[in-house]
Amino acid sequence: MQAQGHSLRQISRLLHISRNTVRRILREPPRAARGSALEPALQQRLKDVYARAQGNAVRMAQILRDEDGQVPPYSTLTRWVREAELREPPKRAGRYHFAPGEEMQHDTSPHRVVVAGKTVTAQCAALTLACSRRLFVRYYPRYTRLEAKHFLLQAVLFMQGACARCVIDNTSVVLAGGAGPQAVVAPEMAAFAATLGFAFMAHRVGDPNRKGRIERPFFYVQTNFLPGRTFADFDDLNAQALRWCVEVANAKPKRDLGCSPEDAYRQELAHLRPLPAALPPVYEVLDRVVDLYGFVSVDTNRYSVPERLVGKTMTVFKHYGQIEIHHRGTPVATHPRLVDQRDARHVIAGHHTVAQRAPREPALEQQLLRGEHEVLQRYAAALKARPNGRGVRALRRLLQIKRTYPREPFLAAVQQALKFGLFDLARLEHLVLKHVAGDFFALGGDDGDDDDTAA
Repeated sequence: MQAQGHSLRQISRLLHISRNTVRRILREPPRAARGSALEPALQQRLKDVYARAQGNAVRMAQILRDEDGQVPPYSTLTRWVREAELREPPKRAGRYHFAPGEEMQHDTSPHRVVVAGKTVTAQCAALTLACSRRLFVRYYPRYTRLEAKHFLLQAVLFMQGACARCVIDNTSVVLAGGAGPQAVVAPEMAAFAATLGFAFMAHRVGDPNRKGRIERPFFYVQTNFLPGRTFADFDDLNAQALRWCVEVANAKPKRDLGCSPEDAYRQELAHLRPLPAALPPVYEVLDRVVDLYGFVSVDTNRYSVPERLVGKTMTVFKHYGQIEIHHRGTPVATHPRLVDQRDARHVIAGHHTVAQRAPREPALEQQLLRGEHEVLQRYAAALKARPNGRGVRALRRLLQIKRTYPREPFLAAVQQALKFGLFDLARLEHLVLKHVAGDFFALGGDDGDDDDTAA
């Protein structure tokens, strides 16, 4: 502007800066283009170390420290790498544009969720329409092909249609092998998707931006949906997640769209592929042998079957919400599936009869003591209840005393022992001897009789 003849005042007014700033800029000489200040030897050394470290700057610093004794700061080392042009400069990022009904994107992410007062890791599955950004979210304790089919079915029902293409990452849940353009979709997943009217496409490895429409919502879920919410179980968690999708995520206007995803979805709905009249069932078929306890095991959980089928092979239909057990084409049991539990059991009333133990016959000694006398019977019952076990040894000793001594002294001694709670059989025998001595030898009479008897 000065070369064109403008004065300092004119330049200051046109650029809206002070005249002192204009003078300072005009005094400074023009800066030459900055080139690399690295010496050729250092550039060659950095090139060799860069190749050995496979581009890892932290490993380069370790090699330079161990071999050359150099400890450059990390920022200096990265500047050397840039000046030596060892790394390719970043490429301009582009934008993907999708026509209505052209593409939907699906992915999963593990989230830490508090369910029933416990913090668990739940798999958050999400699907979004690439054009309208309408979002559907659902949580699962684990994510296998059964859960993937269940989620995709629920997602297309929520969208009331499907796009022609569903972009996924290179997950083994959907793919049978390969990655990116060479990915091979598992036949059962490809057939399931074809029934719903779409096909899977795995993006190139290391290119997560290809499904950027679904990457960002996971952070939105973690920072907007999960905080401050409590969940009784997974059914409650998914009910609240669905309500959040409808009332918050899809109702909030987006700057790129100029409207909310729900408003954009109303325009895209006509371009979605309609769902088939008969939706494909989601289940797995398993063969299980009934164990000796009358259960079949599915995913570490055990489900009861009638005990007459112990040892027989069952056909188990594993649905997402229930377990159906068949034997030779005939259903024998239907259980609710224990989705968020492990090593648990579910028993249907009537499957297992409780074995009733036959009452034990009383010991032979107790039978021999019965019917003799009420006092003896009561004493024998009390004596049997005192020791551990059946008390056979004590009853046998009591029966031996009964057979050894006369009936009347024996019963008198037993009655006296029962009255005072005396169950020591040695002392009982001593009481019997006292009664026997009194009956046969008249112990305790007058002195004259005693002297005569003694004489």
